[in-house]
Amino acid sequence: MIVSVNPATGLEIARYETHTDAQVEEALGRASAAQKDWRKQKLAVRLAALRRVAATLRANKEHLARLITQEMGKPIVEAEAEIEKSAWNCDFYAEHAPRFLADSIVPSNATESRVVFDPLGVVLAVMPWNYPFWQFFRFFAPAMAAGNGAILKHASNVPGCALAIEDVLRKANVPDGLSRSLLIPSSRVAGLIADPRIAAITLTGSTPVGASVAAEAGKHLKKQVLELGGTDPFIVLADADIELAAQTGARARFQNVGQSCIAAKRFIVEEKVADKFVAALSKHVSALKVGDPMDRSTQIGPIARADLRADLHKQVEQSLSEGATLLLGGKELEGAGAFYAPTLVDNVTSDMTACREEIFGPVAPVIRVRDVETAIAVANDTEYGLGAALWTQDISRAHVLSHEIEAGAVFINGMVGSDPRIPFGGIKKSGYGRELGEFGIREFTNIKTVWVGPAQV
Repeated sequence: MIVSVNPATGLEIARYETHTDAQVEEALGRASAAQKDWRKQKLAVRLAALRRVAATLRANKEHLARLITQEMGKPIVEAEAEIEKSAWNCDFYAEHAPRFLADSIVPSNATESRVVFDPLGVVLAVMPWNYPFWQFFRFFAPAMAAGNGAILKHASNVPGCALAIEDVLRKANVPDGLSRSLLIPSSRVAGLIADPRIAAITLTGSTPVGASVAAEAGKHLKKQVLELGGTDPFIVLADADIELAAQTGARARFQNVGQSCIAAKRFIVEEKVADKFVAALSKHVSALKVGDPMDRSTQIGPIARADLRADLHKQVEQSLSEGATLLLGGKELEGAGAFYAPTLVDNVTSDMTACREEIFGPVAPVIRVRDVETAIAVANDTEYGLGAALWTQDISRAHVLSHEIEAGAVFINGMVGSDPRIPFGGIKKSGYGRELGEFGIREFTNIKTVWVGPAQV
């Protein structure tokens, strides 16, 4: 039994029976059969289906956004934006897949050779709760365009979203069975990975879970794309626009109640401007409205689960015991729901919990450094490497420094985000492989060389 609970109230929403072994077997068989037919369809047919998915998402945006907010607590305005972004991704690949998947001709004097991009098959998608629609459609839109199918194992606290995704695809007349949502516990994922009908695996989640899935996939020599945790640095140099950096930093840290892999996790600030930046950041954090996530004016809703809130509070308390200074928040809010006060912690150092561990919640740690070189060294002093933000008005220097920052993406004078037009993914313990853009659609293809010898006379 899987139970859905509203984190804003602590009340049960619904109960769902887990799928039986027979139902899983049926889903795998239907997905495999559907994909074999889907890969043979003309690209125009596949892309027309993607456009229908985008239209269906938009037509049902209000209902789907409310479901997100009810199950994991995202403020309703952000939930609506998530649905819209998922639709945008479908439209993007519907427009650009022909170019991304076109055969690449290899120049040769004697032969005609080319590189082609064939689908791999059915991909197992193990997805998290923090962006329950976007994380799936970020993967599925390009994978579907390329001719693949999918089996979705979603997080256990968003079962309604998992079934709603399947319903969206059904309403959009995507071939029956091409994508199925399975309500199963994590203990049954290894069996799916081992199944010969699963060709590859994509996972978005924590680093420990990613390591476990990668180990299972490695046993069966199956391709994986892993987008894992992060402790993304938000570097503010002395010549930055401090007010804009602070305003953007507040959004970058507290988006989705701080529950984002690419949220700004460590504010690394040059000492010359640290006081000014902290004052400005404190102003913006103090102004954040905490409340009912269904209220359109709410900016901070609940943490997705009560146990996650308890873990977050332990991390904050540990950091304070290690010498950090509490400026704002630092407490669980009283009343129903898993609410946590927006928190600002100053004088953090790299050996503290707030830096060593990923802080998945509305907590902003500030690290003061003496110069640019130290800022880069501190930014890289982590086992993670997902995204990074760099703030400076010297753009030429910023481009040079971007090569020194160990991350899958560096955003100069902006907040790190995902965008269908550009590749997304990390290095180190933040995972490997890329989603989105031209590179993302090719991750789940067989990049095949086709060599043609010279004509016989």
